[in-house]
Amino acid sequence: MSDRRRLLLSRRDLLKAGGLTAAAIGAGAAVGGPRLLGGLLQPARALAADRPPDLKLVGTDGWISLPPDPPIFSQSLGVYTHPDSYAPDGRTTYIFGFANASGISDVDQFNLKNKAQHNAPLFWAREGVEFRVQLTNVGLAQRPDLFDEHTVHWHGFKNVIPFFDGEPTGSISIPQGQTFTYVYKSHDPGTYMYHCHVEDTEHVHMGMTGLVFVRPAQDGTSKEYPLGSGKHYTKFAYNDGDGSTGFDREYAMFLSEVWGDSHWADAHIQLPEWSDYRADFSLLNGRVYPETLLPNGSIAHNGTFVVARDANYDLLPPPGGPDLGNQPLSALISANAGERVLLRFANLGFMEAAMTLAGIKMRVVGRDATFMRGRTNFGTSYETDTLSFGAGESFDVIIQAPPHSGGVGPDKYVLYNRAYTRGDNLVADGGGQRTEIHVYPATGPTALPPQQYPNQHPGDVA
Repeated sequence: MSDRRRLLLSRRDLLKAGGLTAAAIGAGAAVGGPRLLGGLLQPARALAADRPPDLKLVGTDGWISLPPDPPIFSQSLGVYTHPDSYAPDGRTTYIFGFANASGISDVDQFNLKNKAQHNAPLFWAREGVEFRVQLTNVGLAQRPDLFDEHTVHWHGFKNVIPFFDGEPTGSISIPQGQTFTYVYKSHDPGTYMYHCHVEDTEHVHMGMTGLVFVRPAQDGTSKEYPLGSGKHYTKFAYNDGDGSTGFDREYAMFLSEVWGDSHWADAHIQLPEWSDYRADFSLLNGRVYPETLLPNGSIAHNGTFVVARDANYDLLPPPGGPDLGNQPLSALISANAGERVLLRFANLGFMEAAMTLAGIKMRVVGRDATFMRGRTNFGTSYETDTLSFGAGESFDVIIQAPPHSGGVGPDKYVLYNRAYTRGDNLVADGGGQRTEIHVYPATGPTALPPQQYPNQHPGDVA
């Protein structure tokens, strides 16, 4: 065993010991109530035990599919790291990740081991309404030698108490076979992201990342925007007071990356040299172009976060993408002419992005879950064709779909990462963080029906 491997095992053993101690506290809070610090943790026990969770997640591993050509040779490891020789048929890349266990019993959710998806399940909460996420660590199928703890850290969440923060040095981490329920009450609308905070450089890059957003309290009211237009909105990005962030459709756009060395190393009990990091693949909603244009697979769309699975507990793949079952979220954007579309961007890759939309201006209405309006109600929103943002940042932008040209089929506009090294993934005219906006006629037989859930478009798996 190498000295570097001994160091990693020592670090994980140390984290394990701390996680077990903290998890024992958390378990006590969930079932019997700790007698620690004068019972200060007992309010968490009461909160976590009086109703079921809104969303159930499991932390585990799995495999995803990325373009197999060209193969990637690692100079430091001395092997071809992509495609991975251990990968099952149709898959290329090992990941750590989360899987949606909503609607599955606490016993049966262990059948989701090795069925992690990337990016992690999209979810949303409502301002001022308590939301609960149950996380169970079901272990790693490919790496039974590891006993990594997992957490859910809601990145950028304000007013959180440390007990539910997910940062393991200040809260708790969840060892294999254990369950913990996080309780949130959101006060700030906007777009966020979440990730595992245990060994976060590794776990974040390996795929334990996802997008989460908070709907404003203003949702459900009716506001005319612009005044005198006769157009009323009931869905909003923020509590604007005037309807200026009203929208007809919304789409999550989550940016992440894959470095072949690190994913291969975790599958083969090796260590990558993190100072050699590079983004071999740049993903948008867990896929690369042109697979970003395929419909959704099994995603939550009925308000309960329950997703469709087959008899083997696998997600249903999207039409045209039989190997994308663990990458269910489409990045295709569809709208009718004249509609306002909210795009929620979040980046948990390690590289800066420059997302550019050709032919349609984007109005930035929020950044890092903060409404673009000052204390004196002075508007600070602006129009642009390129969003430049780094790791851990988010944008909320609204676009208005232009008139349809009158031709056959939808008009198409390209949304892509202007950082060209992350736009093609070494493949000519393919791969990378790129998608399209499809604009349909406002009326007539080809016009789209109203959107029922985020990222919905024609052709989705039921």
